[in-house]
Amino acid sequence: MNHAVSFFKDESGATTVEIILIIVVLISLVIIFKKQLTSVVTNILGKITSQSNSI
Repeated sequence: MNHAVSFFKDESGATTVEIILIIVVLISLVIIFKKQLTSVVTNILGKITSQSNSI
């Protein structure tokens, strides 16, 4: 019983799990908003190209 209590109180692996969860959420957001992100990046690169040609 004492081992079970110490196992649940041990937080040494919590940081790894938190980092993995953050990565999963970020990847999910990128997948969900892929079309919008692509549009924004394309628009920004187009503006950069057109303004650099005028220099």
